[in-house]
Amino acid sequence: MAVLASNSPDYQEAEQEELRREHLVLDPRPRREMNSMVMDAMRETGWKFWALAIPLAVFVAVGLFGVWGYLIFNGLGVTGDTRPIYWGVFLSNTVFWIGISHTGAFVSALLRVFKTNFHRSITRAAEFMAVFGIIQTGLSVFFHLGRPWRVYWILPYPNQRGIWPDFHSPLMWDFMAINTYMIVSALYLYLPLIPDLAMARDRSTGWRKKLYRILALGFRGTEGEWTHLRSAMKIFSFAMIPVMVSVTTVVSWDFAMGTRPGWASSVFGPYFVIGAIHSGIAALVMALFVIRSTMKHMDYFIRLEVFDALGKLMLIISMAWAYFFFNDYLVPWYGGNKLDKFLLTFHQQNPMVWLFALMLIGNLVIPWTLLWSKRIRRTPWIMFIIGLFINIGMWLERFLIVPGSLTVTTDPFTWRVYHISWVEISLSLGTLAFFILLYLVASRFVPVVSTWEVQEGQMEYSMRQVGKSMLTSKTDLE
Repeated sequence: MAVLASNSPDYQEAEQEELRREHLVLDPRPRREMNSMVMDAMRETGWKFWALAIPLAVFVAVGLFGVWGYLIFNGLGVTGDTRPIYWGVFLSNTVFWIGISHTGAFVSALLRVFKTNFHRSITRAAEFMAVFGIIQTGLSVFFHLGRPWRVYWILPYPNQRGIWPDFHSPLMWDFMAINTYMIVSALYLYLPLIPDLAMARDRSTGWRKKLYRILALGFRGTEGEWTHLRSAMKIFSFAMIPVMVSVTTVVSWDFAMGTRPGWASSVFGPYFVIGAIHSGIAALVMALFVIRSTMKHMDYFIRLEVFDALGKLMLIISMAWAYFFFNDYLVPWYGGNKLDKFLLTFHQQNPMVWLFALMLIGNLVIPWTLLWSKRIRRTPWIMFIIGLFINIGMWLERFLIVPGSLTVTTDPFTWRVYHISWVEISLSLGTLAFFILLYLVASRFVPVVSTWEVQEGQMEYSMRQVGKSMLTSKTDLE
């Protein structure tokens, strides 16, 4: 094999080609071509799309809404919820989906604030995850209500005389937190979507053109419109970070303010925030792998640098989760509360020991063992598997916190092991299927890549030769 000299034209061209292949912002294509690539990915609905969409739709109709009707007709007695465990899988799912949802917008906002290079092609996928995840959160809460038509009971009533008990109910605070985040995340998804909707409007016909014309709000790309859009995006990006932290902390307070063994923990606030980020980034990696593998031209937009960067972030968050897990574990173990100590022992004995072990394997062992390797971080299918194990581990963590902790109370004669019913399994899988179906349908109606952000990044960055090295230079467009 011939070795090229560092100052030879062939070597410099090879170095330049390697940089283009590595970084999306250094591999620009004509704007018309890039827009066509995104539109082609949206319009392609071949047999693979329908082979996945139709079974998902049937499962959502039967396994989700059909079983929900059965639950409403027969009552919560068909679930595993009974004394002393009144919060079961539905509340575990609520906390899990809140984490998935909150991290979607949080990661998008955080990467925008720090102006990273690789985020431009993945922000839309993260924002989809935020909106569709919060829908599953709301459904899980409604499942637990039993009588969803009486949801108005959790609305905050006027409390001048202090006679209404709803301010003491965690459901009311969940209601306020979920609605706040749903509104903010929907706006955060819609704002950067406007230029891409205008692009789709100009390249569509028929009913699609009419739909995009309405949603694009008459956007024409004038200098004033871009100025207002960037200002709004900057405000929302900075606002999303404290909103995510505060809303997730409110959810943790539902548990920490109780006097139940395993719940009265002052570390639950940051512990839940880190757990949400841990599961959310893993879910984002899984979604990006599926998009890259199944949609046309997406391998151009979603490159290995994305998985490499998110893999590093997953490793760091896994370490942070281990720190807070140790804090939450050490205090009850070292303290003098006998019920807390018994609960920790119970989690490490049959039948909970396997769940406890799998939680630690998914959240700690697998990330710590594999994510040090750059080769693994740059292998998308392995990253998908790692993300799957992390999400399994994080769901088990929520399961051990909610029904797992409720097995031990101050009245020993009420202790019992929680058993999941087929109704809870069906509804849990139904929310997962509904999440995937919403993602699948949205990817065919809305550009799954923020095209204008990618094009903006490619305008900012360029390559130039300095001596024997090929360097990148950046021009700030703001």
